[in-house]
Amino acid sequence: MESLLIIFRDICLPILLLIFAGWGIDRKFRLDLTTLVKLNLYVFVPAFIFVKVSTSPLAGDDAARLVLFTLGVIATMFVASSLVSFIRRDSKSERMSLSLATMFYNSGNWGIPLMAFAFPKLGPVVQVFVLMTMNISTFSLGILLASSSAQPLQEPRAPHLSRWRRLLPLLRQPSIYAIVSALALRSVGNPLHSVAWIWTPLEYLAGALVAFALLTLGVQLSQTRPPTIGWRLGSALGIRLLLGPLAALALTRVFGFQGEMAAILIVGAASPTAVNTALLAHEFKGDSGFVSAVVFYSTLFAGLVATGLLAVLR
Repeated sequence: MESLLIIFRDICLPILLLIFAGWGIDRKFRLDLTTLVKLNLYVFVPAFIFVKVSTSPLAGDDAARLVLFTLGVIATMFVASSLVSFIRRDSKSERMSLSLATMFYNSGNWGIPLMAFAFPKLGPVVQVFVLMTMNISTFSLGILLASSSAQPLQEPRAPHLSRWRRLLPLLRQPSIYAIVSALALRSVGNPLHSVAWIWTPLEYLAGALVAFALLTLGVQLSQTRPPTIGWRLGSALGIRLLLGPLAALALTRVFGFQGEMAAILIVGAASPTAVNTALLAHEFKGDSGFVSAVVFYSTLFAGLVATGLLAVLR
């Protein structure tokens, strides 16, 4: 019991305090969540990805295995949510909403700060590849999944153009270009590292991500009005927070991850639902209220799950 309290105090409590600070500031000043999200997506996350990927000590085969591992977790969550939806005989919109709420987890605002506290040396380095894969998957697979149950407006003579427009949000994500640029820079030895007037501001932005992301998450929770937990919401939370790390445990053995790296991946797979999934559900007329509720409750409970996993794995 003492070790659990120490882990919660030293790792999870700092995260929760920053989230609560964002919640309290929003209660006082009613901040503009859209602006904060844009700063995260267009400034801090791309800078973090660029710096971490371009300087990552991981070999190419390790990075490839991390990408495949993350895709494996996403696929497992899709199968599990589809099975639950089939048993419950959910509508197409309900199936889509449950899949979005369980497949894509918050490897950025939650995962990166957690790894920075729990595994300060290797954690952020590993997590950035998980974040990279999750971002690409959310704005490609997530969009295709969300749009599959929607009835978007189409021009009668050019339906193929409408299908291509669904991919535009992916092309607008600066994180994609940060990934490509970082990989290209890494392949030539990262010459920008010695250019102080460029590299220093990038490091400042990357270092600010943890605090800013958690404050933003607190603001988002402050502006969410979740329903009470019922069977449908409870099953989504169980898939995301309990089945997620179990699937990760199996996949770490499949891909040969051991020791600290395996622990990082298992704990990371117990992250709460990504905020972007609620945005996708809203955009494509899904049950955005349900997805937002999963985001809210999974974020509240993720600290307890992470504390238990860290007590076992560290």
